[in-house]
Amino acid sequence: MFPRPAPRRRLASAGVLLSLLGMLTTAWVGARDRSPAPHEHQPRVTHVPSVAGSATPLSGFAIQSTAKVTDSAAAVSSPGYPAAGWHPAGARSTVLAALLADGVYADPFHSTNQQKIPKGDFDVPWWYRSDFTVGDTARRTALDFSGVLSAADVYVNGHQVAKAADVTGAYTHHELDITSLVKSGTNTVAFRIQPNDPNKNLTMGWIDWIQPPPDRNMGIVRDVLVRQSGPVVLRDAHVVTKLAVPSLASADLTVRAQARNDTGTPVTAQVTGSIAGTELTRTVPLAAHETKTVTFSPAEVPGLHLTSPKVWWPAGLGGQPLYDLDLSASVSGTVSDTAHETFGIRDVQAPLDSDGARQYRINGRKLLIKGGGWSPDEFLRWDSTYVEDRLKYALDLGLNTIRLEGHIEPDEFFDLADRYGVLTLPGWECCDKWEGQVNGTGESGDKWTDADYPVAKASMAAEAARLRDHPSVISFLIGSDFAPDATIEKNYLDALKAADWSTPVVSAASAKSSPQLGSSGMKMTGPYDWVPPNYWYAKREGGATGFNSETSAGPDIPTLDTLHRMMTPAELDTLWKNPDAKQYHRSPSPVFGTLKIYGAALTGRYGAPTGLSDYVRKSQLAQYENVRAQYEAYSRNATDSSKPATGLIYWMFNSGWTSLHWQLTDRYLDQGGSYFGAKKANEPLHIQYSYDNRSVVVVNNRHASAGGLTARATLFNPDGTQKYDQTVTGVNVTGDGAHGTALTLPSSVSGLSATYLLRLTLTDADGKEVSRNVYWLSTKADALDWAKTDWYHTPTTSYADLKGLSSMAQVPLSATASTKASGGVSTTTVTVRTTGGGKTPSLFTDVHLVDAQGKPVLPVRWSDGEVGLWPGESVTLTATYRTADLHGSAPHVRVSGWNTPEKTVLAD
Repeated sequence: MFPRPAPRRRLASAGVLLSLLGMLTTAWVGARDRSPAPHEHQPRVTHVPSVAGSATPLSGFAIQSTAKVTDSAAAVSSPGYPAAGWHPAGARSTVLAALLADGVYADPFHSTNQQKIPKGDFDVPWWYRSDFTVGDTARRTALDFSGVLSAADVYVNGHQVAKAADVTGAYTHHELDITSLVKSGTNTVAFRIQPNDPNKNLTMGWIDWIQPPPDRNMGIVRDVLVRQSGPVVLRDAHVVTKLAVPSLASADLTVRAQARNDTGTPVTAQVTGSIAGTELTRTVPLAAHETKTVTFSPAEVPGLHLTSPKVWWPAGLGGQPLYDLDLSASVSGTVSDTAHETFGIRDVQAPLDSDGARQYRINGRKLLIKGGGWSPDEFLRWDSTYVEDRLKYALDLGLNTIRLEGHIEPDEFFDLADRYGVLTLPGWECCDKWEGQVNGTGESGDKWTDADYPVAKASMAAEAARLRDHPSVISFLIGSDFAPDATIEKNYLDALKAADWSTPVVSAASAKSSPQLGSSGMKMTGPYDWVPPNYWYAKREGGATGFNSETSAGPDIPTLDTLHRMMTPAELDTLWKNPDAKQYHRSPSPVFGTLKIYGAALTGRYGAPTGLSDYVRKSQLAQYENVRAQYEAYSRNATDSSKPATGLIYWMFNSGWTSLHWQLTDRYLDQGGSYFGAKKANEPLHIQYSYDNRSVVVVNNRHASAGGLTARATLFNPDGTQKYDQTVTGVNVTGDGAHGTALTLPSSVSGLSATYLLRLTLTDADGKEVSRNVYWLSTKADALDWAKTDWYHTPTTSYADLKGLSSMAQVPLSATASTKASGGVSTTTVTVRTTGGGKTPSLFTDVHLVDAQGKPVLPVRWSDGEVGLWPGESVTLTATYRTADLHGSAPHVRVSGWNTPEKTVLAD
């Protein structure tokens, strides 16, 4: 997750690097502010149906510290054990997630509450206990699971069925045959979970993203399944697709699955199935305990050669059709097991271009990767609605990719990504045990022992098998800050090959190489802290060239609404008054613990904040211009003939807790300058300004060409006095990310003040405005000291003068709003107009959907945000959201702006 020579960004101790990935199905303190209520009942008994091929997740657990349990493992894991005083936990839950849901601790997202949770409680193993019933003991029964952090001894009905030395690693997959132990009535499974340490275990850690959870995410964060089957089971069913590129006229499908005889006598299985309208059948003789790979290929089954296949595309480039594979294994005419897989047909290539940068091609079409880094909930609680909301936000921002550095989410995440057309880049994480064998000087993470190599290989095999059929997955990064050595790389690649992995494998997210894969084609040159907007246009360091796997200008101060939810009045006072102060809600890292660099830039460019509200409004303005410039620079340079930009991952897309940095959207899904800056930069047809050469460029992110456009650029002093105006007609731009230069602004304009405004508009052949972009600029450019660049930023020696914005006259606005609701979804439409007789524009006009008490209604997707309005202008915006999120209140719209008095109007 970050490159660099020592001292590097992490400078992290074991207390900084902590674990992650997971999910909790119980209520939790989270995005929609659901407060945990104490549970009064133990988890219900899970009833396993007597159906061949069934895979039933345990409904939940009772958990307790081993420090409080003196009974033997045999007793704890036996039916009827009195787990009095134990805490209920969800089916996927860390220890701390369960305790939060049980009301043991106060909201850890507020202030420094999390520091009050005693870490020592999690230095000992914890018991996870669950009961289940099996209707037919004649069938074979197995436990199937992964997601144990960090390891576990496993017991069933008083008997140990696996040791922690074997059940170790967050991603390893385990199937335990418990047929001989299962009985009629109630059965019990118990896991004795070992403490997690990401520096010592191949699990998950938080590095420097957030203040790490005190339990370091120990627990079980994926489903524990109880499988029922007959003598023969089907495992590892998948589909290998080969699409004809570039014609897309045909595709070949190859189906593979393993048929395994779980009995001590020979059997003959009939494997049948269907895929894409084609029936499959095969007779498979199996010796005792034998496993055979069953393959159906186009050469044997002509129907597996598809003509005119339904091709899967990323969102915005086409549809996301999915196919189904269904298989069944029968013995003597009785179904023994079934398997189902959903997959998509698409082609992914990612060769290195002439400059050594990785260039992705989807279905033969070049694609600029525009994405963000993903963070799950800090306590690994799974909420499918919350995840879906965030993926919809990614699409709303015009992003096409999500990178998961470790913390690889459960199946439902990738199902949603498939459905919405969001590309994903999963991979292993840096700065802990995963890269311990190859980490540089000063890095955390123990060196590997002989026992770690098979765990790592098994982790790779399990994740490859789980992810390979998802069309949204376009690569796996087997390294992050560092590439694996020859032995580790070979183990990973052998596992991937055995799993029929067909998309590109990348050696690292940094500019590292591995022996077989060679160069990563990616760079990890930062920055991770504040740099000015013109930084992004330089084709060096983190600027717009090549594939930047993680980068941003660091701090992303959330809205005032969110700040009040996450910090005390005293903490908010310190936030705006003392940028040198250590901020608990920034990072545990000594490099990123304060807002010193950001604060100096904010004051140097906009003037010293006069209060909390002024600090926040200046922050939103600064973050908008910076995030917009970052995406705009990469978009403009994507089709350059020399050193083009090929990929950008904003660090990060979201945060796992209440944070002051690295987030386009905050913990509660509120939206500020960072969000709308990205949304503006990535709109489908976009007019933009270049900070390096003053060119006005039109970028066409659509596939179809755009012609007959008219571009207009107008310069104003802050008081609204017009100083320059130029219109260019007949602008034509081809599609797929191409750009065209409409005009170049003069290097000097008579009478232009030190701070000035640039309004850009783009209209189509019918005169309809299709893009508007407003910049606040200075005749004095930000000056960068490139020679003193370090791994996390390039120092700024002098700042642009934007202080003139503070002299802008107040501009009154009128607003009218109305709401329509249908099918559980509401749409609020608001029209905002400038009023009064002045000539000053309303800058950075913000609209927020709120309830009757003024609380933001979230999530919400606005058609646009942070707009600029000149005298006599109006804009109509729409907000789409779940009606239920109003909680019975009438919707209201709060209108404010840089130089606009705040007002709230009813939107009934």
